Amino acid sequence: MAYTMMQTPRGTKDFLPRDVERKRWIEEHLRNLFWRWGYREIITPTMEFYDAVSAGDAAGLAGNVYRFFEREGDILALRPDMTTPIARVVATRLQGAAKPLRLCYHANVFRYAEPQAGRRREFYQSGVELVGSSSHLADAEVIALTVESLKAVGLRNFRVDIGHVDYYDGILQNSGLSPDKRRNLRMALLKKDYVALEELTGVFSLSQEDRELLLRLPHLRGGREILAEAMERAANPISQRAISNLTAIYDALEAYGLTDWIHVDLGLIKDIEYYTGMVLEAYTADMGFTIGTGGRYDHLIQQFGYGCPATGFALGIERIMLALSRQGGWTAIPNLRVLCLGVAEKPKMAWQVAEKLRTEGFSVELAVNGEGEGEILQYAAAQGFCWVIQPLTPERIRVWTEADGWREQELSSFAAPLEGEGAGG
Repeated sequence: MAYTMMQTPRGTKDFLPRDVERKRWIEEHLRNLFWRWGYREIITPTMEFYDAVSAGDAAGLAGNVYRFFEREGDILALRPDMTTPIARVVATRLQGAAKPLRLCYHANVFRYAEPQAGRRREFYQSGVELVGSSSHLADAEVIALTVESLKAVGLRNFRVDIGHVDYYDGILQNSGLSPDKRRNLRMALLKKDYVALEELTGVFSLSQEDRELLLRLPHLRGGREILAEAMERAANPISQRAISNLTAIYDALEAYGLTDWIHVDLGLIKDIEYYTGMVLEAYTADMGFTIGTGGRYDHLIQQFGYGCPATGFALGIERIMLALSRQGGWTAIPNLRVLCLGVAEKPKMAWQVAEKLRTEGFSVELAVNGEGEGEILQYAAAQGFCWVIQPLTPERIRVWTEADGWREQELSSFAAPLEGEGAGG
């Protein structure tokens, strides 16, 4: 494909200042929320050894990894997710740490896939990993934090679907199907291709009971009543244990008052294969793809030589940005940008006023060009400044807003904490 040096590689993008402000706003809200829940941030290298990110292909991501050779001849890769590098860190650096560990991250990851709406080859995630607990309460905490994270950034009309990989795996345990046939069934469920699912179950050697349950899986969606139905239909102990575990998780979420955002989906199948228990996906009504994903992965850390259970989730930052734009949610971001005039005529006074406002939390730019007032106000409106100010004395200023025009007031009253002003972004 032809390209020029004026373009970015396919599946990547430039973030202009407005988008950067929105991206950072989301990440800071999530960073503060994770910290309040006891999660400590971890940073890992953007590149890893290929053997580490593929980890025996347990992650199911090896085919989408960007690989390259370093000069010493080793094969390196850009990280395709953050869970696998954190699993490496836990196994190699944190074995002796008291458990459970609560870790969080905010990072870019890379996957070679065909770019489309909501999917890029470089994208950004924020997430958490709760390591060292196999309790259903750990899974419930991860799901609860997913809900609280989406609430914290102002999303509306979202839900978090939860399922359990063992319910599906239990159905096929004694089927005798080859790995290829299992994979075909899995892909039909993953793609929600119910025509293919019916054809495959009709061709493969399955008991009538297992065939009927597989065809019923996409319809086992709802609330607590679905858990009761799923338990009644399960004829094998693996699927029964999965429902018991999911019911305990649901009970905890009900006690937390969060089930209004929770949706049971036993047809939930993941495209990453390291999950071993509860799985989750988050959606909004405005998007045709997930904004968050996660679940339990009790065997991944063992790939690095240290057996340790874990659970977690990741949120797609750009997808949240898109969802907020569609929902008109950006009005929650404060606009505290000020353009300060008078630096040419009264540089000391303008400097002192600007510094005073900066210490109060405003973003203040000095008007360094010598245009007339009309041009300056036009520039301020185009650049999204909330206020233009002109110092009259060290204590008194003129203030301009696009809505109200000019007024005079004391600097101290302008610098006082504001309520209800400056919303925009």
